[in-house]
Amino acid sequence: MADVALEPTPGGWRGRFKAMASPCEVLLEGVDEGQARRLAMLAEAEARRIEAKYSRYRDDSVIAAIHATRGRRIRLDDETAQLIDYADVCHRMSDGLFDITSGVLRAAWPFDGGGRLPTREQVAELLPRVGWRRVSWQRPWLLLPAGMELDLGGIGKEYAVDRVLAVLRAEGATTVLVNFGGDLAVSGPRADGNAWQVGVERPDGTDAALRLDLSVGALATSGDARRYLLKDGVRYGHILDPRDGWPVRQAPRSVTVAAGSCSEAGTLATLAMLQGKHAEAWLVDQGAPHWILR
Repeated sequence: MADVALEPTPGGWRGRFKAMASPCEVLLEGVDEGQARRLAMLAEAEARRIEAKYSRYRDDSVIAAIHATRGRRIRLDDETAQLIDYADVCHRMSDGLFDITSGVLRAAWPFDGGGRLPTREQVAELLPRVGWRRVSWQRPWLLLPAGMELDLGGIGKEYAVDRVLAVLRAEGATTVLVNFGGDLAVSGPRADGNAWQVGVERPDGTDAALRLDLSVGALATSGDARRYLLKDGVRYGHILDPRDGWPVRQAPRSVTVAAGSCSEAGTLATLAMLQGKHAEAWLVDQGAPHWILR
């Protein structure tokens, strides 16, 4: 918990820490320094709990337990089952484009900003290990076929934002903004009644391209500012089409969506990116407030 840095702001306090490979912050108003510190520590604890539980890099996570029982049924706890149910809904909403088994494709795609592209053969070798429809899911029982993997990274950070906001509100915090790497949610307007002002960075990650007012709900952004490959002047973003294992073609550089929760906003932003050149038309059909940068 000592990793939380607390600093005053014009209206209250900001707690900063790092989790889920992202800079995280909570903005708190209407509380004193001691309360702010306690709330910021609770925020960090909840973020780290979720990160540890669903990390694909830890051998004691739920994901590790699922992978260790490939080919056999495993009973999932209620929280994990809820996330799997949500991933299943996303899969159906997107006609299969959102797929939590597609993380195995990272073996071919480093997305480190370099120019090393995989061969068609390397990607094709991984495709038999991709496909949510191959997984048996009858809540709370899951059976993951041999050779396949689950990756909840596409929904985990946004879920953590919503959970942290819920924890802080349950502790009596009434004026809160939770921001994990640009995905954020608020409890309502600021203590003075004004909206929170938030920025959406340019696709090159340099500075804010948009300044938005947020008084209720959440914002989430999906884009290729940090995870991409660049080869012969062509940029390959990290959003992959699970049908062929290659980056989605003609996708925007950045999609930001406003919704009632961070999970909903993040899902809509990701699903829009998966539509490629049809991203904006798809969001219009959903009736979702959005901002697209190309």
